[in-house]
Amino acid sequence: MPLKPRPRDIPKIPGAVRFYKVCAYVTGVMLLLLCMEMILKYTPLHTELALNDPRGFFVRADTIRSPALDLSLFILIAHGWLYVLYLIADFRLWSIMRWPFTRFVLIALGGVIPFLSFFMERHMAKLALEQYETLQAERAVSRAGVATA
Repeated sequence: MPLKPRPRDIPKIPGAVRFYKVCAYVTGVMLLLLCMEMILKYTPLHTELALNDPRGFFVRADTIRSPALDLSLFILIAHGWLYVLYLIADFRLWSIMRWPFTRFVLIALGGVIPFLSFFMERHMAKLALEQYETLQAERAVSRAGVATA
């Protein structure tokens, strides 16, 4: 029998879903930027993104000059830290909902497989909110039963 969220955790579900949705979108966008950056860098173009480089926005790899900001490196580091935040949101939602561990792993893959975070966000948020509404209805019925008894 699957586990249900604890009664004390039921009010936390909408906040956990919102946090997860925001983290999923931000991580998904950063992953797409990272993929674009990798394509630019490791294809025959050998290009990196640079801000404030005198030669322009697209610069030959490993030739970014000192006053310039290496946007490629920024995207790489930002995605790494945002993925950690995404895993925290994933863990929070997973632990509140008391889902199986395989679902945690599946959600976590959303931050490393391009476009998957968008699909997982939609599916998991819908699943969590449907379960939340069911739990709310069950609580209302049980309270009504206690009040009439």
